[in-house]
Amino acid sequence: MMTEKLWELLATFILLLQIWKQISAMEIPPDVRQPPMIIKQSVQDHIVEPTDPIIVECEATGNPPPVFTWTRNGVYLNVARDPQVTMKRRSGTLEIFFWGRPEDYEGVYQCTATNEFGSALSSHIHLRVSKARTWLKEYLEPVSVFVGLPLILPCNPPVGPPKPQTYWMNSSMVPIRQDRRVSMAGNGDLYFSSVIADDALTNYVCTARFPNSNIIQQKPPLILQVHTARMAAQIAPKFLKPKGTASTQIAMLGEELTLECFASGVPAPTIKWTKYWESLSMEGMKLENFNKTLRIKKISMFDGGDYICTATNRMGSVDHIITVKVKSTPFWVEKPQSLILSRDDGGQIVCHADGIPKPQIRWLVNGEPIEDAPKSPSRQVSGDTLIFRAVVPDSTAVFQCNASNDYGYILANAFLAVMDMKPRLLGIRDDLIKVIEGTRTLLHCPYFGSPKPDLRWSKGGMGLLEGSRYSILSNGTLEIKHTKLQDQGTYLCVASNVIGRDEMETQLEVKEPIKIIHAPHNVIVVKGSLAQFDCKIQSDPTLEVKVTWLKDNKFLIFGRRMTKNEDSMSIVDVYRRDEGIYTCRVKTEVEEISASAKLTVMDRPDPPTDLEVSDPSERSARLTWVPGLSNHSPIKEYLVQYTEDLLADYWLVASGWKNLTSYPGHLNSVVLQLMPFVEYQFRVVAINEIGSSKPSKPSEYYETGGAVPDAIPRNIKGVGTGVFINNMEISWEVMNG
Repeated sequence: MMTEKLWELLATFILLLQIWKQISAMEIPPDVRQPPMIIKQSVQDHIVEPTDPIIVECEATGNPPPVFTWTRNGVYLNVARDPQVTMKRRSGTLEIFFWGRPEDYEGVYQCTATNEFGSALSSHIHLRVSKARTWLKEYLEPVSVFVGLPLILPCNPPVGPPKPQTYWMNSSMVPIRQDRRVSMAGNGDLYFSSVIADDALTNYVCTARFPNSNIIQQKPPLILQVHTARMAAQIAPKFLKPKGTASTQIAMLGEELTLECFASGVPAPTIKWTKYWESLSMEGMKLENFNKTLRIKKISMFDGGDYICTATNRMGSVDHIITVKVKSTPFWVEKPQSLILSRDDGGQIVCHADGIPKPQIRWLVNGEPIEDAPKSPSRQVSGDTLIFRAVVPDSTAVFQCNASNDYGYILANAFLAVMDMKPRLLGIRDDLIKVIEGTRTLLHCPYFGSPKPDLRWSKGGMGLLEGSRYSILSNGTLEIKHTKLQDQGTYLCVASNVIGRDEMETQLEVKEPIKIIHAPHNVIVVKGSLAQFDCKIQSDPTLEVKVTWLKDNKFLIFGRRMTKNEDSMSIVDVYRRDEGIYTCRVKTEVEEISASAKLTVMDRPDPPTDLEVSDPSERSARLTWVPGLSNHSPIKEYLVQYTEDLLADYWLVASGWKNLTSYPGHLNSVVLQLMPFVEYQFRVVAINEIGSSKPSKPSEYYETGGAVPDAIPRNIKGVGTGVFINNMEISWEVMNG
């Protein structure tokens, strides 16, 4: 843990050092004669589309303006003799308008920008044309395999560039189903831990898609013949990829790493990953492809080590150790910075790079290896440092530092300019700066001169500014911490060297900050009522204030329902769509603040949905529904209604529906007590403090079954009738339901 912390601190220090170097470097004004510097170039691995003109960028500064030349594969490129190649005016950027074969222009390009003071170089630019190569037309022999054995179907997709994405499909363009037994590796091969008879029910087509052009290429279909003459025995795991028990993989610092592990076996093995036999933290890692792929998104120094892939099934387990070695292309620890010296002065240009392995430093001057260049008595090479002593104007040159190792290189230009010039202040003269009390103030005073001028700030003709609140940055800027009203006034910046001096005044006005005295508060209202948000402010009387209102970060349009005055905004007849975050934004020319509040609109509930009748019996059934939105007022109860009228329309014939039972608002599944042999239809109404929802859409019709009566008939009577002595009339009370 301590080592990781130290590495993070070192990385932070390097970043801060680079930022400080950029801030502290004194830049030569563009109207001053100076050596060239490359300011823009194409990426080192430059892949272009064959349908578009090829653009290879190279831009540089310098005075006089530099002349640009190019090499291709180390040979001078005569742009004037190729009608398909042009160079942009006042630029080194190449435009290649090809007819025919764009591949003819592939190669390694390098740009040189030259003026009378020296030559600056671009990095090597490897130009490649995107290719959607087709597979060679071939007949693929059917693949025969016994059930239970492992199988690898090779894809061998076209190489690109760029690398295509691969898929396995059948001839009907349906993706092959992948699982623990069957899955695809990163190179496109399809791995079967064991073959089953059903694998022969389809054919297999490897498909490649090129991401830039969306071109899709397909391999001829492959037929799989599975022999089932023998039973598939259970087999212990064995690795298909990688082979054996141990392997090594190189990981590049800052890039993505993919570790893969495919094993055979019956049943299909499960895959588990550990590091040094301990569980992975999974921070910055991801398991994919049914755990057969371990992806580390951005490699750090701490991702090196032994990763163990364990394949297990009921017949046993097997381990494979992948030793990850982290390497790195060179990177800058201290990038070379240009140096401006006066005659007879001294200084140094430092080129500090690191990498894994540690890079070699090689110096060039004006594009030529420094050991082959004319010797200069004022220059000495000491490893990664150029040391200058007693320089003269002829010492002016552009130096290149090349840091390279087995995995790449980086190149930077830095010039030595020898000149004598009195100070020049490059900022806006008599500038007026307005700031807010209590904030950090920066008064800029960019300067140039050689020898490097001394810079002083004063206020109101008084002496130098002193105290912990004042700092003069290396670029000439005066920093005032926690600015106070008494800091207002006229500031004088003076730059001087042995040749002369220059001065510049800046007027500072300090303003009172905006204060929101009454900020908007969260509001909860009932639909149709009034909502109001306050925003009363206090500001500097000398500044114009603009107040704007936003809803969910979009500007409000005021009208009949929405109005605003000086201290508030109101919404009448509030709708549910008015809900959201309302922001009062207050702005002056020097400051902007805001305050926000939430509007919540209460309303009747939304109706329940998805009614479902289940658990049928002769006298009951279960009714389940999905609750609608409560609309910020809790649902107190649900009212279940029913109808026995098959013609009742619940929207049009209200009288066709009757109340059955009410239930507490936390329920959404209830058992209804019903009558036998009746055809029912149900609907549900939700009720909260605001009111009742619209009824839900009715359920499907539900018919209860027949059942024996609940009781025997009452008031049974038997009376003899007529003239026949053996005749009797039986009567009873009619039963309801």
